[in-house]
Amino acid sequence: MQGFAGLMWLLYLAMLAFAVVAFVMAAFFREDAYRAADKQGKGFWLIILGIAVAVNLLVPMLFLQLAGLVASIVFFVDVRPALRQVSGGGGRRGGGSSSDGPYGPWNGGR
Repeated sequence: MQGFAGLMWLLYLAMLAFAVVAFVMAAFFREDAYRAADKQGKGFWLIILGIAVAVNLLVPMLFLQLAGLVASIVFFVDVRPALRQVSGGGGRRGGGSSSDGPYGPWNGGR
């Protein structure tokens, strides 16, 4: 039984970390990016993800923690890619071409 309790503790910790990362990422995007991506507003996502973090920290009820996990997954799978596309991220950090290296394009100086 101790092994199962340890596994559940790791699961709870992973869900908490996932919710915290989603909350921090939601906080870094601008409000107008949410409107441009046609997603719920920044305040909405901060409240939902903040509740998910609070539930993971304070309420040891797996059902509520799973609801927070679903909200975090929706943010990562649906909202974040749309926000990155609208913000100019385009799927890569910095937004450059797929042939760009750290100091410019890999085209042999042409």
